[in-house]
Amino acid sequence: MPFFQRDEQLGQWGDRILEATWAAFPGLARTQIAMTWLVYDDPVPVNTGGALTPQEFWQHSVRGFAYRGVERIYPASIVKLFYLVAVHEWLEKGMISPSVELDRAVRDMIVDSSNDATSLVMDVLTGTTSGPELPPGPFETWKSQRNLVNRYFHGWGWVEFEGINANQKTWCDGAYGRERAFVGETYTNRNMLTTDATAKLLHSIIGGVAVSAGRSQSMMTLMQRSLDPADLAADPENQVTGFLGAGLPLSAKVWSKAGLTSQVRHDAAYIELPETRPYLLVVFTEGKPHSTNEAILPFVSEQVMKAAQSL
Repeated sequence: MPFFQRDEQLGQWGDRILEATWAAFPGLARTQIAMTWLVYDDPVPVNTGGALTPQEFWQHSVRGFAYRGVERIYPASIVKLFYLVAVHEWLEKGMISPSVELDRAVRDMIVDSSNDATSLVMDVLTGTTSGPELPPGPFETWKSQRNLVNRYFHGWGWVEFEGINANQKTWCDGAYGRERAFVGETYTNRNMLTTDATAKLLHSIIGGVAVSAGRSQSMMTLMQRSLDPADLAADPENQVTGFLGAGLPLSAKVWSKAGLTSQVRHDAAYIELPETRPYLLVVFTEGKPHSTNEAILPFVSEQVMKAAQSL
């Protein structure tokens, strides 16, 4: 059972949005997009500054729509949201010590989507480092350590997290040495997420119940995106242009994390608009040339916004 209530009205809108997307982008196969969309009705249980206890928060039912929401897809930088929650959990439990460098890396991992920063975060989380290939014994120990984040999320007991994999660093050029051996000859051990798993994690962050209310708020601060054209022009690597935020008016508020490689273009966003129910939207697209197409995600976002405004 999904953590949201499948809603007939949202189902009709979701189907319409997808059909419009395939009509606008005929090269996009039906198996090359996945989407999870949640709508928050009054009383809105998210972005409350931590007003609700976890018990209260999870009692709120949420309406939603999903298309291929349980398909395992390579997440690119979307996985950094999972590392963000994990690092706050480790800090909260005293499993790692706070430091200026760790703060800088966590910030750059989310604000700028830096892979170098993510590498440090993964080293701190798991007590491992990249480097040359290891002999079999030490490599088994290393691999076990690198699965700490997986064990943490699987330990949540959420059905959405059962098939996910979050044990790899994110790379610009690719993995080398022990990292290359770890990902597998045919990349069978790559990171894998679903839009449902991503949506549920984001839902918990904006709900103020990921680790703690204060830590959830810190995570949201890093995820807030400016839609100001001047800000976007000043940062060509921004996570709005070509993503969900680009389909929205300047009056919107957006908290998001994008993912992009030569093979995928993804985004996960929480969106607030005037006179509109807030909503959460996760869209994954796969395959060339769609990964380089900066129009698909903004198109989907605009269609979802119009649907949300008409609810």
